[in-house]
Amino acid sequence: MNWSRLSSTIALMSCVLTGSMAARNRWAAYYSNQARPDEFRGYGLVIFDADGHPALQPLAAEGTTVLGYLSLGEIERHRTWFAEVQQMGILLGENRNWPGSYYVDLRDPRWQRVVIGRLVPALLTQGFRGVFLDTLDDPVELERLDPERCRGMTAAAIALVKELRRAFPSITIMMNRGYALLPEVGGHIDIALGESVYGTYDFERKLYRAVPAAEYREQVQLLKQARKRNPALRICSLDYWDPADREGIRRIYREERANGFDPYVATVGLDQLMKEPR
Repeated sequence: MNWSRLSSTIALMSCVLTGSMAARNRWAAYYSNQARPDEFRGYGLVIFDADGHPALQPLAAEGTTVLGYLSLGEIERHRTWFAEVQQMGILLGENRNWPGSYYVDLRDPRWQRVVIGRLVPALLTQGFRGVFLDTLDDPVELERLDPERCRGMTAAAIALVKELRRAFPSITIMMNRGYALLPEVGGHIDIALGESVYGTYDFERKLYRAVPAAEYREQVQLLKQARKRNPALRICSLDYWDPADREGIRRIYREERANGFDPYVATVGLDQLMKEPR
């Protein structure tokens, strides 16, 4: 047996498998329609905004899982369904950090019917493989701030995620933050995302900064606990950082991978694809 040739073959196979795994773990969130589909080559998972995005078919043909953005705890004024929900009388005020985005009462069965009966099917019809659920921290925080007026909001959020899985058992479901929900819904989703785990954007000071150490450690612990309860649950991290600080971005990737997470670092607008610096 030619041991030298065998060793070379094994080394080559190892490189191929490592590269394949890296591509599968690489992911991005991008909320614009300016990028070409080929710019996402090598990403195993991509999140797009349903109302404006690059072509889905070329990515699907390469095996990329593409998820459509869906905000459950807030509705933005520019969404086509905003006026209908506003007329229902279930909006609870505007998010001061995101003008034009309004909190919605998840307890109302009409909102639940809109989500399950129309919004998710519309995403799947477009060609998305699943959904990225955003703003599920909102109902928890609203109930904390006003437990009398918002009683049951957390339970309603949990019920909505579980009903979404029941209605669509084969799609990929990724949930942003929603840490308080994870003990109940971790077994009903495929991917948990920690947003602003290490780096974030300070809206008041208009700059990128590190998350306070205690908050960083708490988020890491919550995400690791979620995976311990549900070993099949994939954990991703999304951190925001100054694109000019390449060494800072490298540091975040190293830190998050050391936590066992699949990281992506972006600008706060998520309107440009930020490649990992080498």
